[in-house]
Amino acid sequence: MELHDVWFVLIAVLWTGYFFLEGFDFGIGVLTKLLARDRKERRVLINTIGPVWDGNEVWLLSAGGATFAAFPEWYATLFSGFYLPLLIILVCLIVRGVAFEYRAKRPEERWQTNWEHAIFWTSLVPAVLWGVAFGNIVRGVKIDADMEYVGNLWDLLNPYALLGGLVTLFLFTFHGAVFAALKTVGDIRGRARALAVKLGVATAVLALVFLVLTQLDNGDGWSLAALVIAAVSLVGAIGAVAAGREGWSFALSGVTIAATVTMLFLTLFPNVMPSSLNDAWNLTVTNASSSGYTLTIMTWCAGIATPLVLLYQGWTYWVFRKRIGTQHIADPH
Repeated sequence: MELHDVWFVLIAVLWTGYFFLEGFDFGIGVLTKLLARDRKERRVLINTIGPVWDGNEVWLLSAGGATFAAFPEWYATLFSGFYLPLLIILVCLIVRGVAFEYRAKRPEERWQTNWEHAIFWTSLVPAVLWGVAFGNIVRGVKIDADMEYVGNLWDLLNPYALLGGLVTLFLFTFHGAVFAALKTVGDIRGRARALAVKLGVATAVLALVFLVLTQLDNGDGWSLAALVIAAVSLVGAIGAVAAGREGWSFALSGVTIAATVTMLFLTLFPNVMPSSLNDAWNLTVTNASSSGYTLTIMTWCAGIATPLVLLYQGWTYWVFRKRIGTQHIADPH
């Protein structure tokens, strides 16, 4: 296996880690409107991800940085062609981080309500747009012989990509509901489990249609195996949360996300960004990659830094592993 193939796999792993971790972050943000009945319950939900949400975004920075360094042509075409959707995602992530930090800085109800609205919308919009973006990457976009995107915004809003956006929205919200059930106690835990079952069924229907279409378009035996794993693990996650086994359900929903991302990258390889105009203009792991020397240095750096990131993130989750409920939230002064 060549180094550019290795880095294609590593970038797939980074995106898998990001969607697994940030997925339930986005889900919790959406659930602040769907699940929480009052401000105290919204505080409970926000507090479940309070210690970890910013650390989860490290995976996005790593995935973007790795793409820039390992596949500069891919990065250039992707970020120029998808400029507006990616800018919207970036603005949402900035506002969302500010909302988490500023929401409790003042006691006025209107102040806190406005920031809670911001948390909801800046969680929902990126959850949709990431699915739209990856749907277009897998399906192929208008790339010319100069490796430049020559389409427009409306070309990105095609039915397949929009279906991908719905899949990521429902999958992340289901993942977040399972995480909420895993991290809370009391009445909110029971309602999170019930909502997770409903979201899981809707997710299963949407995801099955999306993944089958993907498989029929450009799949092989390996991608079919990933599809089966995603389907079985999602069904298992729904059954586990219905039975009150939130830990197993969360692990299985994570497997679902990992298998789904794996399937998308398997159908993509050896391309990194196909051209819908001419197959000869596809961006591949070969023509879009950096030099062998650059990839060698990156491999050594990744080998040293990645275990450290995993260790400190694992330690963070271990420290803040206990459940919380409304009884742990102090009344406002």
